[in-house]
Amino acid sequence: MSNKAGISGHSADANPAQLQTALALHQQGRLAEAEAIYKEILSSQPEHFDALQLLATIAGQQNKLTEAIELFHSALKINPEHPASLNNCGNALQMLKRYDEALMSYERAIAVQPDNADTWCNRGVVLQALKRYEEALESYERAIALRPGYTLAYNNRSYTLLELKRYEEALLSYDKTLALNANYPEPHYNRGNALLELKRYEEAILSYDRAIKIKPDYAEAYGNRGNALKELKHLEDAVLSYERAITIKPDYDFLFGQWLHTKMKISDWRTFENDVQQLSERIELNKKASSPFSVLALLDSPSMQKKAAEILVLEKYPSMELLPKIPKRARHKKIRIGYYSADYHNHATVYLMAELFEKHDREKFEIIAFSFGPDREDEMRKRAATAFDHFIDVQTKSDSEVAKLSRNMEVDIAVDLKGFTAHCRTGIFALGAAPIQVNYLGYPGTMGADYIDYLIADTTLIPESSTQHYNEKIAYLPYSYQVNDRERRIAGKVFTREELGLPTVGFVFCCFNNNYKITPATFDGWIRILKKVEGSVLWLFEDNPKAAENLRKEAVELGIEADRLIFAKRMPLTEHLARHRLADLFLDTLPCNAHTTASDALWAELPVLTCIGEAFASRVAASLLNAIQLPELITSTQKEYEELAVELATNHEKLTAIRQKLEKNRLTTPLFDTELFTRNIEKAYTAMYERYQADLLPDHIAIKP
Repeated sequence: MSNKAGISGHSADANPAQLQTALALHQQGRLAEAEAIYKEILSSQPEHFDALQLLATIAGQQNKLTEAIELFHSALKINPEHPASLNNCGNALQMLKRYDEALMSYERAIAVQPDNADTWCNRGVVLQALKRYEEALESYERAIALRPGYTLAYNNRSYTLLELKRYEEALLSYDKTLALNANYPEPHYNRGNALLELKRYEEAILSYDRAIKIKPDYAEAYGNRGNALKELKHLEDAVLSYERAITIKPDYDFLFGQWLHTKMKISDWRTFENDVQQLSERIELNKKASSPFSVLALLDSPSMQKKAAEILVLEKYPSMELLPKIPKRARHKKIRIGYYSADYHNHATVYLMAELFEKHDREKFEIIAFSFGPDREDEMRKRAATAFDHFIDVQTKSDSEVAKLSRNMEVDIAVDLKGFTAHCRTGIFALGAAPIQVNYLGYPGTMGADYIDYLIADTTLIPESSTQHYNEKIAYLPYSYQVNDRERRIAGKVFTREELGLPTVGFVFCCFNNNYKITPATFDGWIRILKKVEGSVLWLFEDNPKAAENLRKEAVELGIEADRLIFAKRMPLTEHLARHRLADLFLDTLPCNAHTTASDALWAELPVLTCIGEAFASRVAASLLNAIQLPELITSTQKEYEELAVELATNHEKLTAIRQKLEKNRLTTPLFDTELFTRNIEKAYTAMYERYQADLLPDHIAIKP
């Protein structure tokens, strides 16, 4: 809201001295005294323009926004072309998030006074809020052309470039902003955000530190500083940075879950029970507590996971009408499937999906990759690039540009392979990339959005009695929802126990899940198992040294020697698969199961023991075990899980029989039959497409074996 009050001269009947006295008081900040005089003038002259618009300005300054708008409207009935009133009315409307009305007010002001840089800048702010970023950019550039040293317009222009994924340009624009005013904290912060997107993490931290030096209570700078530290694997420092942000701003959007998730990555459970209780309570109260992904490994509640997703979508990715509704399309000769992902490189998603892309029936389907991740030129990137009919790198395109490109290519079915995982681009689907939009594989839960039509699952993951916890209609595949690449190589290298740090004798339990999936309850169960199986060890994946240190400390506190926990370092996938041969039994986690790691173990002929939960993420291993016909490894309570683990470790004959069954079933059951899976998912896509062509709304689909 501008503090400058213009005098129009339209009220000749006013006492000029009285008005000038009020205006002087107004400009001195003595608002109550000025307000009293304006009201006195209006009591005798209700249509006194100057008194009305200046009284409206005071209402705006006092944050009485609805009153301000009413007064501006009254003034503008008298003088419809008063640019200051139009601009200030737009500001009040903007602050109430009545963006379309604000935009109209600014545009009326510009029509009268096209050389006002402030109004152009304000117009850009509203267009930015409406996510009309290209238009916002033009508006800021007009403001800068009119006032070359306009710091605020430069800063806002830079932010818009950031939203348009034009990160290098944004960086240069922030440098220009800081050249104008180096003591302005926001450009330092947003410059850090550009560097964060460019994966220049150390430089990003320096920018955040500069912002914090100028503004010590800058919660957002501490929050994103934590994100940069996390990317650098400085997880303890990231936790501290998040904590500082939360201390400054306890209701910082979605940071509580990020903080808790990062603590889980280093197995810091000091306040675990209280933290999870707080998380649950905040989500229940519709607070913006956490991204849905962080919730998956903490709360085995499909209703709570759905609520977390809906809260995020409403705040960050609401259904947007920036692009026109996609008109009904005529039937294509081939159904056009778009797969959208940041993971077309050596990543779990493509390890699972590569052969599916290759085996799609090209007589019936045309498949297109939209890649918004890095081009690392590694083995899986090269394989994926050749598997598609079209492989399009869109990492530098905005969400709007990607959605428009998808529409121009007339994609029939857009498959989001990211969901709410790292580097997702949910905005593409909020804008509408295709008439049918599908959530598959990357995110094991509902997206909570009305613009995602289908979730691909199976009856183990989502029993019919649980469909109310998922916004999407369910496309049920037979056997398991998870695709697998039957071509995955296992290295011929034969490891010895000694070279991997394992004891020469004794039973080896293992879990190669990410550390954040290990909860105190799961770990306590593992310790009880180790205590009952003499000489056994637990072989875990080491994502970071701090997690290993904390888990060993926890084991000692629970009465187990630290050296009975062995930690596996990262190694190439083929060798990682080969080292599974040295383990005897894979112990799954709850509430977030092994996903790709379970498939890895079964592919390497290592039995997986799981405890099935309530939500999608806690039922994945059971889905895989059913598809490979090993339901005897699915338990339904913690007690059963521990008892069966001990039995398999102490009953050699029983475990041997299961291993032999796994060896026999590996290539004869559906789990690793990529050809069969491809035909089934194609049937699901076809059923979705036929419903669309018949003008039917999406509905649950069940593909029969």
